[in-house]
Amino acid sequence: MEYLVTMTTHVPSGTPDAEVADVRAREGAHTRDLAAEGHVLRLWRPPLAPGEWRTIGLFAADGPAELERVLASMPLRVWRTDEVTALSPHPNDPHFLPDSPRLSPGHDGATEFLVTFTPAVPPGTPEKDVADADAREAVRAGELAEQGHLVRLWKLPAPPALGLWRADGDAEMRAILESLPLYPYVRTETTRLTPHPSDPAAPGSRSLREPLGGPRG
Repeated sequence: MEYLVTMTTHVPSGTPDAEVADVRAREGAHTRDLAAEGHVLRLWRPPLAPGEWRTIGLFAADGPAELERVLASMPLRVWRTDEVTALSPHPNDPHFLPDSPRLSPGHDGATEFLVTFTPAVPPGTPEKDVADADAREAVRAGELAEQGHLVRLWKLPAPPALGLWRADGDAEMRAILESLPLYPYVRTETTRLTPHPSDPAAPGSRSLREPLGGPRG
C-alpha cells in the first residue's frame, strides 16, 4: 500500500545545535536505508512559513502497522508528528502505462504539484453530462500522462482524489486542470512542491549518499 505522510517537526526550545545536527544527519542516513528497502518513495517540501519545518512524503508499506514501524524508526520522530493518509489505486492512474513518467523528478525545471479533486457538481446538472465527462476524463488523463504532466493518481479514503502533476509553473498547472473534462464538476486544491534534499528520486539526494547538511527537514 501507498501512503501520503505529512511530517511536522517541532524542535524543543533550548535544544543544542549539535544535537539537532546529529539527529538530522542520522535522519538522512536512515532515509537512504528506507529508500533502498522500498519504503520511502518520494519526499517534498510544501510552501512553508518562516520557522516551519514540514515535509510531505510518499511511503510504501504492507499496512498501517508496518508504516508505523517505518515512521517510528526515523530519528526525527522524537520531535515530529505525522499525519497519514492511505492511498488507493485510481482507475486513471498512469503508473502502469509503459511510458509513464513514474516517480522520478521532473525535467527541464518542471515544478511538481499535489492536487486534490473534490466532487462539486452544480445543482441541477444532468447525470448524463457528468457521466460523459467522466468517460472523457480517462482519455484526457492518458494524454496528460503521455505528455509527462500527470505522474500519479490515487483515491483517498473520502470522495476526493489526489494527483501528482508536473507543469512549468502555476499558470500551466491551472491550464492543465481546466482542460480536464470533469473540471466543471470538481473543486481543486493545489499544493506547489519544492525539492527535498533527501528525496530518493532526485539525483544527488542526500538519501543516496552521506548527509552533507543543508536546510532542515
